Amino acid sequence: MRWFGTIDGAAESKGLTEIVTEADVAVEAHIVESLRQLTPEIGVLGEESGRSGALSNEKLWVIDPIDGTTNFAHGVPYFGVCIGLWDGEARISALFNPATDELWSTDGQHAWLNDRQLPALRGKPMNACLMGSGFPYDRQITEDDNTREWRAVMKRCRGVRRMGAAAMDLAYVAAGRLDGFWEPRLKPWDVVAGAALVRAVGGIVTDFHGRPWNIDGPDLSIVAGAPEIHAQTLQILQEVRL
Repeated sequence: MRWFGTIDGAAESKGLTEIVTEADVAVEAHIVESLRQLTPEIGVLGEESGRSGALSNEKLWVIDPIDGTTNFAHGVPYFGVCIGLWDGEARISALFNPATDELWSTDGQHAWLNDRQLPALRGKPMNACLMGSGFPYDRQITEDDNTREWRAVMKRCRGVRRMGAAAMDLAYVAAGRLDGFWEPRLKPWDVVAGAALVRAVGGIVTDFHGRPWNIDGPDLSIVAGAPEIHAQTLQILQEVRL
């Protein structure tokens, strides 16, 4: 947290709209070292350091040291440290926002926010939903920038929020703060920890084609929410993208 809100002199660019801070690198190094000591038989995939460790093992820790780095660097308290286990699906995870002292976690069967067990997600009509989404990092140079999809969903739901941290958005879905979430072309570390949380409370997580979300899949887009909300969102997206 000593880096929180210190973008000047502490960030470098990874692309047109993506940055990395000293905190990203330091936090990931600490997590990777800890996991290697605790579970040397499990490989690690980190946003900043790539894949390492037991490369042939079917299990993989997937790490985003700071989901929402731009928020973090600008002093916006909406970001999270994410660790998720992938073993063919998003299995267990922890996601911590030190700015709000909120810890989401799941053992694959249940999910918690701090010490409160989260209830199962409930469906509702789209016009009663508060949805979350985001825009791809290459949005300035591609036509597939989620603006058509945003407009279509926005016209049918209560509201759409773009808060700049996909894993945190998925945690908010698990906690019932958002009703559903979609975003195109994410990366594994943006999804695994949050997807495990959504699945643990009865939600569905797929790509834009309705296929179960897969870290090695051809399409790392995501649609998530309670079954009824997921189905409504997927239908809207498929109508727009035909």
